Parts: sequence; C-alpha cells; structure tokens
Amino acid sequence: MNTIKKGLGRGLSSLIGETKVEININKLLLSEIIPNKYQPRKDFDEDNLNDLTNSIRERGVIQPIIVRKSTDDKSKYEIIAGERRWLAASRAGLHEIPVVLTEVDDLKSLEFAIVENVQRNDLNPLEEAQGYKRLIDEFSYDQDKVSKFIGKSRSYITNSLRLLNLPLEVLELIEKKKISAGHAKILVGLDNATFIANKVVEKKLSVRQTENFVKLFKSNKKIRATSKDANITDLEKSIETKVGLNVKIKNSKKNKGTITFSYHDLNQLNKIIEIIKANY
Repeated sequence: MNTIKKGLGRGLSSLIGETKVEININKLLLSEIIPNKYQPRKDFDEDNLNDLTNSIRERGVIQPIIVRKSTDDKSKYEIIAGERRWLAASRAGLHEIPVVLTEVDDLKSLEFAIVENVQRNDLNPLEEAQGYKRLIDEFSYDQDKVSKFIGKSRSYITNSLRLLNLPLEVLELIEKKKISAGHAKILVGLDNATFIANKVVEKKLSVRQTENFVKLFKSNKKIRATSKDANITDLEKSIETKVGLNVKIKNSKKNKGTITFSYHDLNQLNKIIEIIKANY
C-alpha cells in the first residue's frame, strides 16, 4: 500500500487513505475500462499524449490507474484517475493495464479527478486555477487545505486563483497558450490588462519585457496625470462650476490646444449651444 501511495502524489494519497482500496495492484483489460463521466478535463495535449504513449510503449505503465466499479455498467470499471495513461496505453497497443480498485461515490470520484488534474505539469494556468476553485466551491476546501493537498505554497494557490479575475479576452489567450502563467500574473489587477496582453502577443514579449513595459506604461501614465498645469486645472473646475458639465482643457507650450465639454444627453448639448449663442 505504501508503494502505491508514493506513486500517486500527496493529494491522491490522502484521498486513497479515506477510501476502501484493494491491497494488491490488479490488472484489467483496457476493454473493461471506461472513462470517468465526471472527468473535468476534456482536452488532452496531443504532443504530451504522444510522448506518454512512446514512454509506455518502451517501459509499460509504471504507475497504476485508479478505478471503481461502474454504476452504469456492472461489467465495466470506471476511471477515477489516470485517463491519460489509459488512452496512451491503448495507443501503444497494450491489452491490459495495472489498476488500483477503490470504492467511492460520484462526488468523491469527481474530487479524485480534480486533484489528479491540478497535480499535473501540463495543465495550462487557467485549467489549474479552475481546478483549485472547484475544490473550494464544490468540496468546501479552503486555500490552506488545497495548498497541503497539492503540495504548493498558500501564496501560489492565492496567485493562481487571482488569474480567474482577469478579463475574458485575456483568459482566452491563456487558454490558447498565447501568453504564459508568468505573463498572466503580471496582468492581474491592471485596468488595461487586455491591452497589455494583446501587446505581449503582438510583440512576442518575454515575461521580463512585459514587466518592464507595464512599469514604463505606469510611469508615463503617472507623468501625464501629474504634468497638467495647476492654472489649467483651476480653470477647468471654474468652468465646470459655471456650466455644470465636465470640461477638459489641453494646452501646449505654445498655448495651442482644445477645450472639450462632455454631455450625456440632448438637454446638456442644448445647454452648451445656448451658452455659446448667448455670449457670442
């Protein structure tokens, strides 16, 4: 049993300890096994799957998959964890695969699948964060428990979950692997995250270059915000008080520029027109 646990990773070992498991590793025909209907991950990276297939063709399946008796078909066994190994074993031409048989309900089966997924190295950062969120939302985990189960630091889990707050356009770029987890972490909390993300893709910026770009962007924005002449600012406020509308004045060093009145409806536009007509 100890050797089984060592091969499964901390999170799965803990879950195995909470369930009834056959002590011996059994072997089942691949045809007797069906995928987990609660598998949260639908897409598997083709290159990684090919690499695993080649490895299994050379060395066989070293780490057993975890299965339970199917509740839908009594003659079959349903995968709880290890669907990639099962798929790769089939591609490699194997007829049977080592398994650990356990007894779990549907909810625990889903928990197994999520924990296995977030322990994988080939997940994109969005899939990883979504896995942590499901453990928290659906299984009442807190971030400390996720941290202990997955073997990552609490701050790592927190930063991963923060990625889910990024705009949809940025999340799609992460999903398509156009930007990396390193890029994504820089973008969290930025008002212009989508703009920066598109620049990363367009200019093929590295993580370090992205950090510098964000710093430069913030610096320029701060300069622009603080460089307006105090007299111009006072004049804007004075006019706003008089007309009751937002006013922006852009004035160059040569005293050329524009004055902008912002209106939100037809009444406000008519008010501006009346003021101009009355005075000129």
